[in-house]
Amino acid sequence: MKGLIYKDIMIFFKSIDKKLVLIAAGAIILLMVNTGVYAGLFASVMFAMTIGMQNIMSFVSDEKAGWKKYQLAMPLNAISVVTSKYISVVCTLAVSLVGSVLFNLLSNIAFQNFNTTIWEVSVAASVIVPLLWTGICLPLTYWAGFHSAQTMGIIVVVPMFYFIKYFEDGAGFSAMANSISAYVVVAGVAVIVLFIISMIISMIGYKRKK
Repeated sequence: MKGLIYKDIMIFFKSIDKKLVLIAAGAIILLMVNTGVYAGLFASVMFAMTIGMQNIMSFVSDEKAGWKKYQLAMPLNAISVVTSKYISVVCTLAVSLVGSVLFNLLSNIAFQNFNTTIWEVSVAASVIVPLLWTGICLPLTYWAGFHSAQTMGIIVVVPMFYFIKYFEDGAGFSAMANSISAYVVVAGVAVIVLFIISMIISMIGYKRKK
């Protein structure tokens, strides 16, 4: 199991898409410039989205390599293979968390403002968004192929961008941060449950693949 987790984490870092990094960097810079004291929050959300997308892309690389054929020649079962991928997603949350902390520190320094609510929502988003993203897209990879997962990953980006656009004014930002903070725990529990259900569905899908 440890070897599988190491493999998946290494694929995550080695398959980093330069185009994705450039797009994400540009979007984060724009958000940091245009959202004032809430820059850390929105930069955290964008970075978490990027981590989620990169996870999906790393799994796509695995599928393209025909990993299933190699797995059949090893003493590995579907539970171990799929569980390792989900554990690797949890491990990459450390990258998302570090990014969130750095973005919020930069925002605090730049705007001379420290807001506990913004930090809470930012940290929660850095965990929830990648888990939600992979929780939805991974089962698609095993049941409908990696192309469907890629498509879904792109579709999910659209409402998130509109969500950010909706809160352009300062009052909107404030209302959003305060309202979301009240549901952080509930959202976290819901996403964890979804993530576990997703893993079970992925295991069933992986077993049926030839």
